[in-house]
Amino acid sequence: MRITPLLFAGILTPVALLAQSARIVSSPELDAALAKVHADNEWTLSQQVSLCEIPAPPFKEQARGAELKKRFESLGLRNVRIDAEGNVIGERPGDGSGPVVLLSAHLDTVFPESTNVRVTRSGTLFKGPGIGDDCRGLAVMLATIRAMNSAKVRTLGTILFVGTVGEEGPGNLRGVRHMFTKQSPAPKIDYFISIDGTGLGITNQAVGSHRYSVAYKGPGGHSFGAFGMANPIHALGRAIALIDEIKVPATPKTTFNVGVISGGTSVNTISPLGTMEVDMRSESTVELARVDSLFRIALQQALDAEHARWPSSRAKLTLELTDRGVRPAGGTPDSALIVRVGLAAAKKLGFETDLGASSTDSNIPMSLGIPSITIDGGGRGQGAHSTSESYDDTDRGWLGPQWTILIISTLAGPKQ
Repeated sequence: MRITPLLFAGILTPVALLAQSARIVSSPELDAALAKVHADNEWTLSQQVSLCEIPAPPFKEQARGAELKKRFESLGLRNVRIDAEGNVIGERPGDGSGPVVLLSAHLDTVFPESTNVRVTRSGTLFKGPGIGDDCRGLAVMLATIRAMNSAKVRTLGTILFVGTVGEEGPGNLRGVRHMFTKQSPAPKIDYFISIDGTGLGITNQAVGSHRYSVAYKGPGGHSFGAFGMANPIHALGRAIALIDEIKVPATPKTTFNVGVISGGTSVNTISPLGTMEVDMRSESTVELARVDSLFRIALQQALDAEHARWPSSRAKLTLELTDRGVRPAGGTPDSALIVRVGLAAAKKLGFETDLGASSTDSNIPMSLGIPSITIDGGGRGQGAHSTSESYDDTDRGWLGPQWTILIISTLAGPKQ
């Protein structure tokens, strides 16, 4: 559920009041960094385009990651490296007395290797697969580093900059999951911020998801000669109908979807296989578990009903359920410092933002209790996950990196 900050009869809404309750740091160096971002907006856009024209399909982000590593190094980050999963990591050290802030954007796209990733431009409008999601995030991260270093902004805490792999669907958050759950000892991160997509919104609630591949299998046979045999595709149809009858709450928003179905060899063959891919999501861990349970019951009921329909069939079907990814639900309270800083930074820059729910890299740290948000990168995007995706920098696209600078500098603690 998204909460939109509005002003009624001079009374501030809770979100607006939260923005007032956090103090954003200010210094001549920070002012210079913000001015640098504005002045160098074309440089930021050039980074966005050039990175986007390097293919980064699922599980094949290496080329884009290698280029990001070079850019991290050229901008002066320390200890730049690529970890075992493919994440690109660079450090901007503080003096050690402040919190550790991690700022990330994801390298991967949803597009297959053969996709034409050339970007076209007309004025402030750019078109190309992934240009907003998440080439914009990568560019904002680079602009942030460049401006802070140019203006010699110093912080008490260390800031980690990370290009993550595997944020999109099949990747199942593998990059950020590796960072937080597969390293020993786990890294000390006090605040986590992901830049993902376009606009000027804040995500502080993680939409959890369960994804499965379902397969009904049998011996198959001729549609006339073997008629009366239990049919995997018929069982699949029964399952889909039962899934469609599952009741879910509007709040917390909970959803299900059968996204892909397949099976069959010819019109006159009882197929030996019927498959589907299913996605379930919720803002609530409890509701996600409930809909998952009802989904599993529906699968078994469909199998039993297909066998009951053909009681004389000696061919029995089997059901196989394969886990294709679990993203945990979670959230950072509206009252948390990281959220209040995000709201207050937006207010200082002259715009209002809202709080919402989505599925991003922040799901993992949120589920572990680490204060986390995902912020948009500015501008305006359309058609995410399509080859016709576009990004319009409008006349205020530079607000994205300016917002990022204020948030991370405040959280890391200014060094006067």
